[in-house]
Amino acid sequence: MSRPSLSLFFPAWNEEEYVERTVSRAKVVLERLADDWEIIIVNDASTDRTREIAEGLSKRDPRIRCVSHEVNQKLGGSMKTGFASSTKDIVIYSDMDLPFDLDELERALHLVDYLEADMICAFRFDRTSEGPKRIIYSYVYNALIRELFAVNMKDINFSFKVVHRRVLESIDLKSEGSFIDAELVVKAIRKGFKVFQIGVDYFPRTRGISTLASPQVILKMIRELASLYGDTRNPGNPTRPVRLPRDVTAFPTKKASGAP
Repeated sequence: MSRPSLSLFFPAWNEEEYVERTVSRAKVVLERLADDWEIIIVNDASTDRTREIAEGLSKRDPRIRCVSHEVNQKLGGSMKTGFASSTKDIVIYSDMDLPFDLDELERALHLVDYLEADMICAFRFDRTSEGPKRIIYSYVYNALIRELFAVNMKDINFSFKVVHRRVLESIDLKSEGSFIDAELVVKAIRKGFKVFQIGVDYFPRTRGISTLASPQVILKMIRELASLYGDTRNPGNPTRPVRLPRDVTAFPTKKASGAP
């Protein structure tokens, strides 16, 4: 049986402490799971050495690419760039700090085949290490998504999703912030795609600082949630596939990778 081609991308803002470790681990797993794969690092205008390290990895291995924003576009912009830059049949994304064991990809890909799924979304078995504030915030947010959009997801913002290319070619993602995870799932389900969940062990960040629970991030999520809710009640133009924004640069370029 032929194995699917895989794109795995990582949004990255000031992740110099994680880039090499994460890409090294990803290469080991992808080598085992696919014959045709790529790793994409979406550098969101980092101010540390993230871009330098990522471009260095790209020079050493043509299967690794760095796509950089010249202006910070937050998580939503980084994920849209990652989806648009991906070229393989199955697209996977994760946070750079690897909040789950990448070996779980084997189980997720098996379920894509076995269940004829269009998308696999992971949820965390245990989140107690995040503290009560984050747990309450997540519980309320997930309950709100379930109530407003009739989407029965346990952990909609967790950054472990396996998406078939046909989903990305059928929907238009608009969110600029962290609401993009929910937008992706809601629009996929409303389009009739088959979405399933799996549980995984969760490993919290040990380096750097997460900004996902900041007041600015939460307010942006609420605004984008309200916008999507309005769109679902008053649907407008047909959706379009995600496209690479104009203000990004890819490394290596075609010339650097040996293309004419």
